[in-house]
Amino acid sequence: MTRVCRACDEPITDEADAVIVAHELGNSGPGWDIWAHRDHADDVELIDPDLLRIMCRIWAAQAAVE
Repeated sequence: MTRVCRACDEPITDEADAVIVAHELGNSGPGWDIWAHRDHADDVELIDPDLLRIMCRIWAAQAAVE
């Protein structure tokens, strides 16, 4: 099974160097694990930047109403 690092998009060839950094749920089925090289695990962005931008606007609007 070939695993790809989420941070650098390179294949992880050494099994000892692979770490799971997250798990994404699927719409149907169990989902999948997100892998990274051990050295890149802290570099993985787990939050989609577009989703974060949208959520910040929602939170700011909610705060303004309160």
